[in-house]
Amino acid sequence: MALRFRKSFKIAPGVRINLSKSGVSTSVGGKGLTANLSKRGTRVTTSIPGSGFSASKLYGKRSKGAVEAAPTPLWAHVLTWLMIAAFLWWIFS
Repeated sequence: MALRFRKSFKIAPGVRINLSKSGVSTSVGGKGLTANLSKRGTRVTTSIPGSGFSASKLYGKRSKGAVEAAPTPLWAHVLTWLMIAAFLWWIFS
């Protein structure tokens, strides 16, 4: 039996910080569309809420044995944190 660890903290509506054994990641979005930025790359998940249907695609590094893709671009991380900062500024101002 494999042991797993995962903890998620909501820092703003639609923005979460996720902690696990493999590292830290940031999730942006909600029901229907979510983007997750981690050391593995960017995973975009779309779904039809309540139906059980979803699709997910990982952009960035590939599985073992595959040719390594380009890492998640810096602009994606910067854009995510700018959106978080703007949203927090909007809430608290």
